[in-house]
Amino acid sequence: MLWYQIFSDGVEYESRVGKPFVPPDITIKQVWEAVPKHLFKKSTPKSLFYIARHLLVIYSFYIFAQNIDLIVSSLGGTPLARQVLKAACWAGYWGFQGFAFAGLWCIGHDAGHGALSDYGIINDIIGLVLHASVLTPYHAWRFTHRAHHKATQSLERDETFMPFTRKDFKLPDGKVAVRMDYTEILEETPAFTLFRLFVRQFFGFQLYLLHNRKGNRKYPPYTSHYRPSSQLFKSSERPAIILSNISLLVMYTLISLYIKSNGWHNAMKYYFMPWFFQHNWNTLLMQSVFRMVMFTYLQHSDPTIPYYRKNEWTFVRGALATVDRPLFGWVGRFLLYNIASDHLAHHFFSTIPFYNLPEVTKAIKPVLGEYYTYDSTGVIAALWRSFTQCVFIEDEGDILFYKNRSGEAIADVDEKVRGKLNGNPVVGAGQEEMIID
Repeated sequence: MLWYQIFSDGVEYESRVGKPFVPPDITIKQVWEAVPKHLFKKSTPKSLFYIARHLLVIYSFYIFAQNIDLIVSSLGGTPLARQVLKAACWAGYWGFQGFAFAGLWCIGHDAGHGALSDYGIINDIIGLVLHASVLTPYHAWRFTHRAHHKATQSLERDETFMPFTRKDFKLPDGKVAVRMDYTEILEETPAFTLFRLFVRQFFGFQLYLLHNRKGNRKYPPYTSHYRPSSQLFKSSERPAIILSNISLLVMYTLISLYIKSNGWHNAMKYYFMPWFFQHNWNTLLMQSVFRMVMFTYLQHSDPTIPYYRKNEWTFVRGALATVDRPLFGWVGRFLLYNIASDHLAHHFFSTIPFYNLPEVTKAIKPVLGEYYTYDSTGVIAALWRSFTQCVFIEDEGDILFYKNRSGEAIADVDEKVRGKLNGNPVVGAGQEEMIID
């Protein structure tokens, strides 16, 4: 990819724009049978090796940061050049250590799916420790994230990044609305758009955990992942929520002790700044708010990806409403453990270890055909596109695509099949849960 292409739409995205959408009728059996059975095997030693390697990377970044002054002074140059180089080194440390923190979160995410070991206690210990280290309540997030997997892109049952509707914005009926109606209500300055994007990227995940921001609106306002009695959880899950909170209290205590010994300044530059960047990368990767904000957001928020209501949703259709993106190239694979590049395979087989997901993707692509969604659009362009184009959906309809600030959608259901779809359920609920848990 040439440097200027990072600001352009990928060819895969362009091929989907304007193409009439026909809902898939692929069965879970077809997808399941395409995957070689050895890819389902988990190796505890192999998972522990990756964790040890990752911790070594984090420690190496930390040692680099501790020696930035020494490194810069040894290179000579003018005072201004040294200041510029020092600033660049700190920015590089925060960005890459943020990647590494996001990688800890990704490994904890796999632990939450039971994908690191055949032993549940090992998965939970790893998940508790790694997620607490980046201030995430492991069990609380694990429960709602699994619910997301069971109902991906279902407007009634999905847990995260639920889209705003026409009614939420108090927009006039689509049959009578004109472009000026949308402009008056939805138009905002580029500066304000950037501000909202900044807040979502750096604070969105914590706001979701704290009061269910962008979560399913079936829950009462200010529903929190930190409250054991929250409606997000079953009564049997409450002890685990308490344990997650205790793990966070331990981490807060360790941070407080570090601050007492080394001061706020060191805590900010070595831990909290990378932690803020970690949330940015997570947000970009996820729309799972969670996958954290960047990778999770871009995995499911795209103008060409549908949402489903009522009988039109099936597990397969929800899993296919996922975009694989080569975010950050080799860095994304090395430090983020394939969470963006093989996310569709993960939605079909969440208990398969991350190191086997590239082979799973390769195995299922021939079965999925045109329904395998890949997008090589540069990460910044994709983020801006989704943030500005994925504004709202209609309050009615069973298969829906995002509309932009002009009330226009770039994708829609094929007219020949509209109204003739019957949901085509592929497996029973019990079978779906068996597959994704």
